[in-house]
Amino acid sequence: MAKRLQARRLDGIDHNPWVEFVQLASEEADVVNLGQGFPDFSPPEFAVEAFQHAVSGDFMLNQYTKAFGYPPLTKILANFFGKLLGQEIDPLKNVLVTVGAYGALFTAFQALVDEGDEVIIIEPFFDCYEPMTLMAGGRPVFVSLKPSPTQKGEPDSSSNWQLDPTELASKFTSRTKAFILNTPNNPLGKVFSKEELELVASLCQQHDVVCISDEVYQWMVFDGFQHISIASLPGMWERTLTIGSAGKTFSVTGWKVGWVLGPDSLMKHLRTVHQNSIYHCATQGQAAVAQSFEREQLHFGRPSSYFVQLPQYIQRCRDHMIQSLQSMGFRPVIPQGSYFLITDISDFKNKMPDLPGAAGEPYDRRFVKWMIKNKGLVAVPVSIFFSLPHQKFFDHYIRFCFVKDESTLRAMDQKLQKWKAELTP
Repeated sequence: MAKRLQARRLDGIDHNPWVEFVQLASEEADVVNLGQGFPDFSPPEFAVEAFQHAVSGDFMLNQYTKAFGYPPLTKILANFFGKLLGQEIDPLKNVLVTVGAYGALFTAFQALVDEGDEVIIIEPFFDCYEPMTLMAGGRPVFVSLKPSPTQKGEPDSSSNWQLDPTELASKFTSRTKAFILNTPNNPLGKVFSKEELELVASLCQQHDVVCISDEVYQWMVFDGFQHISIASLPGMWERTLTIGSAGKTFSVTGWKVGWVLGPDSLMKHLRTVHQNSIYHCATQGQAAVAQSFEREQLHFGRPSSYFVQLPQYIQRCRDHMIQSLQSMGFRPVIPQGSYFLITDISDFKNKMPDLPGAAGEPYDRRFVKWMIKNKGLVAVPVSIFFSLPHQKFFDHYIRFCFVKDESTLRAMDQKLQKWKAELTP
């Protein structure tokens, strides 16, 4: 065809690094995939049984439910999160069920971001925030978390990575429409403190800005740190969308059930996008998530709660991976939350500066490709989580996912031990 085919909204976002690295990993035999963020262990029994019951029980669950959410699910989400946020949440007005948290994010950007609107994004950021801003016609404005210096020999921690308050304040202008918050953060694993959230809240209120808060890892918090929802702070419910994920909550990432909570003044615009795009999410998945939340509500805060058991298990996985990586010469940044840790590869960069790759390709991308091909370990380069001008400052980090089965972690150990033996004279 002679006519331009693609819409202009796709310009500049057609290349997705995930496709490239997933393809690379699939081409190599006997690799340990520590790149993509999904558990490779079974979901809790109660969730699997809930899904089986949804499929084999009430035949009407094979049909449409209410467009904005299966009523038992919107009801339990309103009740469960209403207590956590200190709000009376209306299941019909303040809850929208979406195709995963990804769908919630896309719906929010399409509903609220207009041509020329500025959207503040904290770096490192989950990589869909920038293209979703651009597709909506907005302009991303980036502000970086920066690591504080550590004493020699002292491990770095995600809590050491801080926003500069003056720099953050300077990013807000009369054109700022939205602020994107991700806590716990992917890829860093930072859990934002109450003081940091209060700073963000103050600036959002001062400049009349909407906060889109991606909290999919809220139950994966370690070391006594506490997840705080910014919507629970004074004056923030009225201007915040809080996004969650059943995939992360119940270790069922393939179910693709997410949700967004917020005031009706914002939610009514998301419903407009939803009804004219997705319209409806799979009924049976929603029914299974509703039943899983009902079970969790009965056990909440007890040792029998999955929200207690899961972080305990994955903290052990995290500690295992940290110890293994350190033994190989990596310098992990210890995360306080999420599925992920990033690790400093500066020592490797100094010893192997000339790895093959395209001209101008960031070092971390070349290193990951080399590691997949030569060491059988899959990770993700951290530079893809930064804006183009800032990638060169953070190309000495790579990201690993530690939410893995013990057998996967043992396979990782074998790869690292073999690598270490090859370096021994």
